Amino acid sequence: MDATRGESRTASGAAPPRDALRAPLAVLGIVAAGLVAVLCFAYPPLKSEPRDLPIGLAGPAAATAPIAQRLGQGGAFEVRPYPDAAAARAAVLDREVYGAIAAGPGGPRLLVASAASPAVAQALQAAAARQGGAPMPVEDVVPGAPGDPRGAGLAAAMLPLVLLGVGSAAALGRLERGRAMRAVWISVLAALAGLGVVAVMQGWLDALAGDAMTNAAALALVVGAVGLTGAGLARWLGLPGLGLVALTLVLVGNPGSGAQAAPETLPEPWRALGPFLPPGAGTDLLRGVAYFDGAGVAGSLAVLAAWVAAGALLLLVPGPDRGGPAPAGRP
Repeated sequence: MDATRGESRTASGAAPPRDALRAPLAVLGIVAAGLVAVLCFAYPPLKSEPRDLPIGLAGPAAATAPIAQRLGQGGAFEVRPYPDAAAARAAVLDREVYGAIAAGPGGPRLLVASAASPAVAQALQAAAARQGGAPMPVEDVVPGAPGDPRGAGLAAAMLPLVLLGVGSAAALGRLERGRAMRAVWISVLAALAGLGVVAVMQGWLDALAGDAMTNAAALALVVGAVGLTGAGLARWLGLPGLGLVALTLVLVGNPGSGAQAAPETLPEPWRALGPFLPPGAGTDLLRGVAYFDGAGVAGSLAVLAAWVAAGALLLLVPGPDRGGPAPAGRP
């Protein structure tokens, strides 16, 4: 009798309670995920401001002491003293500071490097204007590329590079059974992606400077780091592993890359995590090799190399493979 009543309820078209909740829960989950994505992308730029931004100050103590006191207020700048203008200029070229105020007989002048961050260069000019007195002459020690004076191209390139890496892990995980060959093909894809992006950004749009092959290698390292890590985690965890890489690097790594300004301007936790993720390390590496002859890139190279090594290890060590093609006869 109970079975007959159950069959009649099913036949009448009434959905079981559990099935009836699936669509509303799916809608709520998708909306919640969208709100998290909006927050992760909107919060860092809206809350960005200088925080302990390193800036140089050169000249006699009597002339620089009042400037140092004013710059040090509020925690926006970390003032670093230098004996003269030449030393301050060298510090800018070595990426020790984003800019410097050099006091001299003719009055102070501001040294900036817009290639390091156009937004920071503007912030330094605004801070210099607040010092009072006559406007400071501004010298752009390391200007950006002619086709991208605001650095918009570099900021826009990081997300596609991350998606290329994730896409390479997803596609080759389904197409290539051999784990070693998976790593080889991801490396080939990364190299081609680096060359292609440089051809577009530097050859066509004039949005990068420096040696094209070195820039291509830096970009390839970003794609390879993401792709190998994604493939490695997918091999052990399946689709959730690849999703973890994608969500982490898209929602945390890309907004925390500092490509739109500088890592020192970001709020937490993006400021702390960004430099240790491929988008942030890749941004720093590309700026260093494209505009500063490789100055200050050791840390970023180490971070990307660690991601590549970790991804290769996860992909190649003996063990199960949940991220490869399904065996014959299985979906």
